[in-house]
Amino acid sequence: MDFDINLILVPVTLVFLLVWLLDVLILKQHRVVKSYHTDIKQAEDAHEKQRMRMNAALASHQITANAEAYIPNETTPAAVQSAHQDFVASRVRLASLKGNPPSESTLVRWAYEFLPVLAVIVIVRSFIVEPFNIPSSSMVPTLYTGDFIAVNKSAYGLRLPITHTKILDTSSPERGDVVVFRYPVNDKVYFIKRVIGLPGDTVSFDKGVLSINGERVNTTPVQYDMPQPLVEQMYPSVINQQPISDADRAALGREEERYARYQTEQLGEHTYLVRYVGEQGIHPDEALVLQSPEASVGGSQWRVTVPEGQYFVLGDNRDRSQDSRFWGFVPEANLSGKATYIWMHKEPGLNLPTFDRNGAID
Repeated sequence: MDFDINLILVPVTLVFLLVWLLDVLILKQHRVVKSYHTDIKQAEDAHEKQRMRMNAALASHQITANAEAYIPNETTPAAVQSAHQDFVASRVRLASLKGNPPSESTLVRWAYEFLPVLAVIVIVRSFIVEPFNIPSSSMVPTLYTGDFIAVNKSAYGLRLPITHTKILDTSSPERGDVVVFRYPVNDKVYFIKRVIGLPGDTVSFDKGVLSINGERVNTTPVQYDMPQPLVEQMYPSVINQQPISDADRAALGREEERYARYQTEQLGEHTYLVRYVGEQGIHPDEALVLQSPEASVGGSQWRVTVPEGQYFVLGDNRDRSQDSRFWGFVPEANLSGKATYIWMHKEPGLNLPTFDRNGAID
């Protein structure tokens, strides 16, 4: 998730808002055009009414001509003469209006047409719910590459789009929440991970078991069979800047899955699956944060204390996730929202979306 669509939506919405305000307060093009169309409709209705009146007058005097074709003469009855005069006057007025239409610039017209839609989209995406696409396998087996999820934007406070300034504090992440946040190393990129440690927590790891503040996280080994299509699509299409064929991706995924072991973790109100692949995955020496004197315990053991105002996050695919072990903690200011629901899954290319993975995210 490396692009924020609000960088386009918000400026375009603001431009249309400025154009709309300029027209409402000064130009008044849209008002004139709207009034013109109202006048045209009224003139057309009036002309049609006079046509009916003229035809009725002709019929009442047994004159076979219709309103458009009739030409009065000196023998024309007074009632027909009056109806004809009113009919001609209504036709002249209608022609005069149609022959002198007011102008409205394209930008002004677009502002009135698109501003309401764009405003709703920006408000919903910024303050209510935003869709995200999962780009990697770091959250397997909870989330897979190609999952489309809904993110609750108000879960951890309301923030202005683009500037990310918090304008209303609503709540804070809880242990076990799956959160979307701006990557601390590059805040133009969005990551998704699971919150493990809250501000002030001490998080430790020993022999595949997490502990928080000295208390072991409840874990249970389980048998889990990942669906074969997801196994084969787990690896990215580009590795070390080199494109990987679908066949090679599938082979790598199948080979790694031979070493995978799964267990449930219960953290707070959340119970979820995590995946380990042991020596096939990351090595503790690669986890730069865990090499610090404060964190290193030795081998695959480590311990960190979460600073105030920050969070420690991990991917559920523990040996295939670049997370807080590598680049550090997530500042509260970088939080974007809470992942709540999978609403679609779609593989790249021309593949049709599927909905069998739909469901709440624990």
